[in-house]
Amino acid sequence: MISYIIKRILLLIPVLLGVILLTFLIAQVTPGDPAAIALGPMATVQDIADLRSHLGLDDPLHIQFFRYLSRVVQGDLGLSIRGQTPVLTEILLRLPSTVKLTSLAMAMALVFGVGAGLIAAVTRRKSLEGVVMVTALIGISVPSFWMAILCIVVFGVNLGWVSVVGGEGFKNLILPAFTLSLAPGAFLARLTRSSMKEVIREDYIRTARAKGLSWFRITEVHALKNSMIPVVTVIGLQIAAMLGGTVFIESVFARPGLGRFAVNAIANRDFPQIQGVVLFLASAYAVLNLLVDILYTVLDPRISYNRKDSSK
Repeated sequence: MISYIIKRILLLIPVLLGVILLTFLIAQVTPGDPAAIALGPMATVQDIADLRSHLGLDDPLHIQFFRYLSRVVQGDLGLSIRGQTPVLTEILLRLPSTVKLTSLAMAMALVFGVGAGLIAAVTRRKSLEGVVMVTALIGISVPSFWMAILCIVVFGVNLGWVSVVGGEGFKNLILPAFTLSLAPGAFLARLTRSSMKEVIREDYIRTARAKGLSWFRITEVHALKNSMIPVVTVIGLQIAAMLGGTVFIESVFARPGLGRFAVNAIANRDFPQIQGVVLFLASAYAVLNLLVDILYTVLDPRISYNRKDSSK
């Protein structure tokens, strides 16, 4: 296990290097001059040229890239073009808001998604199973931007239960989290149902029934744990999808998180901020997938990452 974790950590290095390079190149070909945007419409040509020289934007691309790469290795994501503030500081300042939103959204997706999937799998009422699956299909199909606007109109404007935009406290976090959790929760419901139905057809489940164990005991002890392995597999991907979804959700609900920060950075053509956010989210995605892989052995001890052990 330790050797596997070390190998996975080492494999993160070329992945992150590729992310840094790709983000750098995309930022370079994006239309607009960051120096002109930073100085505003009243800036002169000489002012823009001086700022470009000061920021090193006139240097060849490979020099700009290796200069940025050397800073990243030292934990320095650079300074923002507009405010000249450390990018890492701005990211860490907005990270708690995004973590709260993503954590609550993931909790909702797990509770409602896994719960609905289990109900659909073990119920003997086909009508209830049909309702759960149709609801999950609607959850996957409905665009998140439409659901976000609908929630704002119904619960914010018409009912006045929450602030239309912004707002602090748990009450104003529920709607953004619900909107963000809708598609992942629906996907988890369908996956849990199919996985659970496959497990309960296994021989050891029939043996447990023959021994006279209660259906609740069979489901809780024998079926549930094994059916969760495919669900855990996609949890890391779903969290990564949620992190990407915060770009829109935080903009619609005016939440001061990383998603809204990324949108503003793109609009302002602030290269250091764009590269910093993408690198930070890519690193989080890679670490989450590593943690999910490690969880496999907790759910199923038969899984081994050692080739010698697995061959026995």
